[in-house]
Amino acid sequence: MLWQHGPSTVRFVNDDLSQHREIGYTTTLKLLQLMLDKGLVLRDDATKTHVYRAAVRQEETQGLLLDRFVEATFGGSALKLVMQALGNRSTSREELDQIRTLLDEIENTKGEAQ
Repeated sequence: MLWQHGPSTVRFVNDDLSQHREIGYTTTLKLLQLMLDKGLVLRDDATKTHVYRAAVRQEETQGLLLDRFVEATFGGSALKLVMQALGNRSTSREELDQIRTLLDEIENTKGEAQ
């Protein structure tokens, strides 16, 4: 949320989260404080209302979370992840073409690195 909206107050974050699922203000505050302790967000204490902003880029966080998920859920196997993802839903011709293009790019990049 902080990636999409930029620096935000606890109230703003809470209001946004509450649109999807009821969540208490103190719960949101605690989550932001935990994220601050872990270095995931930064807090501007210059005013009475604290403003939080993301400390880590969205892509870095997604990569880290995906690595942990693949390791914990699929034993580290990207193949098992892809097989599960493609086997459980209808994949369009366009999506398959994009996947093939991505695989070709990955293969070419790894070939050049050797």
